Amino acid sequence: MEESRQKLIGENGLRIDGRKPDELRPIRMEVGLLANADGSAYIEQGKSKIIVAVYGPREVHPKHLGLSDRAIVRCRYHMAPFSTQERKSPAPSRREIELSKIIREAFEPVIFSEYYPRSMIDIFIEVLQSDGGTRCAGITAASLALADAGIPLRDLVASCAVGKVEGCLIVDLNDEEDKEGEADMPVAYIPALDTVSLLQMDGQLTEEEFVEALKMAKEACMRIYQMQKQALKQKYVEAKEAVEEQE
Repeated sequence: MEESRQKLIGENGLRIDGRKPDELRPIRMEVGLLANADGSAYIEQGKSKIIVAVYGPREVHPKHLGLSDRAIVRCRYHMAPFSTQERKSPAPSRREIELSKIIREAFEPVIFSEYYPRSMIDIFIEVLQSDGGTRCAGITAASLALADAGIPLRDLVASCAVGKVEGCLIVDLNDEEDKEGEADMPVAYIPALDTVSLLQMDGQLTEEEFVEALKMAKEACMRIYQMQKQALKQKYVEAKEAVEEQE
């Protein structure tokens, strides 16, 4: 039965969805969808669909939890019950709690939290449809939502995973590649600081493969970074046009 499984890398070197090893899935980003949030963003990356809302900076409740030298940044990553093929429990899983923590830590180097003592900033990441790479797409969209909320950032954070499938290094794994592959390495990158703020790995890579995978991840993140800047610019171009029409 194992021999009949579809090969993930074809003889022509293309993946099961027709992409080259270093090719990203189609990505669509939109900023400022939610009127009731201070900042919001939506991303489609392949078949994964994620919406992010940011609230804050706002006063901490209860007040004794506030920090005198900086804002508290909180993050909740959550997969909707209908986001996977089998219905998921709405209760937060151990994986969601872990991803909430590592996503929050990925933003610590870029948020000027010292500007807002005794305040809090909340990031809510809701996965509407999952097809692999949701933590990375969530970070990419959360970065846009933070910028949309007007929170000062040292730079945007772009994120993409690199993995190994049938001995070949590939970027931006879909769900099948993630499950069947030999390795998966999510990376979050801050271009202005030339800093990696998230690096995890599931599986095994040789030292040479790791160095090459990290290079591929940075290059993919830079392509996503350009899309992020374009999505932010588009929002303000549309806002300017709307004001001009009213005048």
